[in-house]
Amino acid sequence: MSINPAPSSRTRVVREPQRAVYDRDAVNQILDEAFLCHVGFVADGQPFVIPTSYGRDGDVLYIHGSAASRMLRNLDQGVPICITVTLLDGLVLARSVFNHSMNYRSVVILGTATLVDDPAEKLAALHALSEHILPHRWDDSRQPNEKELKATSVLRLPIHEFSAKVRVGPPMDDDEDYSFPTWAGVIPLEMTVGTAIRDERCEQELPAYLKNYARKKR
Repeated sequence: MSINPAPSSRTRVVREPQRAVYDRDAVNQILDEAFLCHVGFVADGQPFVIPTSYGRDGDVLYIHGSAASRMLRNLDQGVPICITVTLLDGLVLARSVFNHSMNYRSVVILGTATLVDDPAEKLAALHALSEHILPHRWDDSRQPNEKELKATSVLRLPIHEFSAKVRVGPPMDDDEDYSFPTWAGVIPLEMTVGTAIRDERCEQELPAYLKNYARKKR
């Protein structure tokens, strides 16, 4: 059974608290559906927000990148970070411009990332990153060699201090605006998968896991 820690003063949702979600399973579903996170940190007094891919293994989030990158050089020193993930599900068109909104699911994770030194955990983390994006691809591809592993840094962030925020449903207009003569409602948005394009130097047939690939809600 997943344990849901109480939200901290830093992660408790203040604005629109009825949209707050503190359930770990619900947070994991959002993390497992999205592709990218944004990593926020401060280096030498300058804030940075870097988009990157990630992978989840239980209650741990892994991010990776070049060992020479600014983000990895700073985060492996134990700099506090904020990771955000957002899924956009729809445009909410109200009768008034003020009440226009979006349906979305978002997660905020706070903590301190640490460098993964253990070779076995590092390889497992890279496997989690690969499988998060495209299941079955890891076993169907060449594995990282020693040079590539040395050039890659992996950071571990425990998913301990977190919260999610979710908006669903129709527009919420002021009572006096419901008679305003304009269309109101929701325009659903979703990610779609196009037809795979073969590399011109590839002779292999398209594998089944790519033919059936879809980013389904879990």
